[in-house]
Amino acid sequence: MRRLAALVLLSLTICACAPKAETQAGFLGLDCAQPFEAQAAALVAQPHLTPAPEDRAEPYRFYSSEDGRTSYLITKPGAPGHPAIMMQRAAGGEVKTTGCPYGDKKHYEKLLAYLEGLKAWHR
Repeated sequence: MRRLAALVLLSLTICACAPKAETQAGFLGLDCAQPFEAQAAALVAQPHLTPAPEDRAEPYRFYSSEDGRTSYLITKPGAPGHPAIMMQRAAGGEVKTTGCPYGDKKHYEKLLAYLEGLKAWHR
């Protein structure tokens, strides 16, 4: 979870410094009607999306747009709420988190609350 916190905070920091122009229009939103595997594959196949270095100890994969305004979290087996996909988009000075809870809803809600709580964190 520490790495998750660090990546989310880094993403939020980058988003705060990103240009004002809306450059994220080309990134896919989430469609929870799609199966987990199909949606995950479509999301990671998008151009201009960079995977974070994989940490085998973390049960998540992170992908962010080059401008830092769109990020995806895709759970791996063993993650709370797996399978699940979450997306964060920065626009208008806000970061909005959405997601698709394909697995354990209770654990997904805890993960969502954790990510939402990081947005309010200040040094």
